[in-house]
Amino acid sequence: MYWNLDLARYIADAPWPVTKDELINYANRTGAPQQVIDNLIDLPDSDDMYETIDEIWPDYPTDEDFLYGDEEPLT
Repeated sequence: MYWNLDLARYIADAPWPVTKDELINYANRTGAPQQVIDNLIDLPDSDDMYETIDEIWPDYPTDEDFLYGDEEPLT
């Protein structure tokens, strides 16, 4: 299973929390590429709910990862 920002954007706006099957259906309905569908199919079989994309891709970047903030003045 391989994720990157381009692939993750297809499920970032999914109606969380979702099950694996609901997420696959969402990806199909929104026209996600086959690699996204394949990645979701590779998730462990379970009826557990995924609360956020972080549970699918733990390295999903957040705004904090880009170090945006007021700490450094622009010169």
